[in-house]
Amino acid sequence: MKRFDSDYLEGCLPQILERLAQTNLEQTPGYGEDPHCARAAELIRRACGNDALQVHFLVGGTQANVTVISALLRPHQGVLCAESGHINVHETGAVEHSGHKALALPSPDGKIRAAQIRDAVRDHYDDFSHEHMAQPGMVYISFPTEKGTLYSLAELKDIAAACREARIPLFIDGARLGYGLASPACDVRLEDVAALADVFYIGGTKQGALFGEAVVFRTTELARDFRYNIKQNGGMLAKGRLLGIQFEVLFEDGLYLRAARHAVEQAFRIRDAFRARGASFLVESPTNQQFPILANDEIARLRERFSFESWQKIDGDHAAVRFVTSWATPDANVDALVAAIGETR
Repeated sequence: MKRFDSDYLEGCLPQILERLAQTNLEQTPGYGEDPHCARAAELIRRACGNDALQVHFLVGGTQANVTVISALLRPHQGVLCAESGHINVHETGAVEHSGHKALALPSPDGKIRAAQIRDAVRDHYDDFSHEHMAQPGMVYISFPTEKGTLYSLAELKDIAAACREARIPLFIDGARLGYGLASPACDVRLEDVAALADVFYIGGTKQGALFGEAVVFRTTELARDFRYNIKQNGGMLAKGRLLGIQFEVLFEDGLYLRAARHAVEQAFRIRDAFRARGASFLVESPTNQQFPILANDEIARLRERFSFESWQKIDGDHAAVRFVTSWATPDANVDALVAAIGETR
């Protein structure tokens, strides 16, 4: 079975495994206060073009989302997000479990717009009973979105402006950030993300690390006491250097984006094969996630040899499915899938 379920199915980039072996018997301070975490944070600041950024390392995406959101929101506040946003549909209500409501906004393509944010904030305060409802206290977006779509630089700037007007922070979930930045359709740079978001994270788990996400705050004030929040949420890894080492390797010589480009290129081969057979798509995704709409019998035939995710029922005879590539997806697997696509209509 050749698997296209997600981008965290493999272990890690060989360079990371080698560095972990090389440093295995080092003795360092724990809890992220080691030289490797310090150097990784410096490499990330350099890549973002801002020496004042505050960088913290956590183990996984859900943990990062919950820790950041619960740290920045007051008890009566909720977080604005797309209805398909990861915190709203794929984290078992983890944000709500922390006491903060996900305030979902309609989003056919996975993106929310600045106008929606402005409307949501205005409508809240225009309601005479607003004190009886969760107050919008943050905006959460993913880059790329859950549907593989990308925000343009102009869209990000408009969203950031809407957040500044409302005096609420903008939080960007970057679990697949590299796959977005590596897309030929992307006009956003890492430096732009760092300048526009109040807090974001650079995903490692889905992008070649064994595990780990680097949470980046734009200001020291916003990051105040964040290590307390990390500890309280069970995210302070005793052997914190394991996170630092991995991000050192990813950011030393551009490996992060090189590995991401491989995934996007492989995804485009799959996209083009479906297009050649006349398939339509749920959304036009320029990243490593592709969502073709297929007949049920085609899906059944492909499932005999390939694993992929069911995404959305279209009608009684068709459904949208998701194929995901990663930093490690081999040519042979894509070759086999492309050949099978050519046999299925």
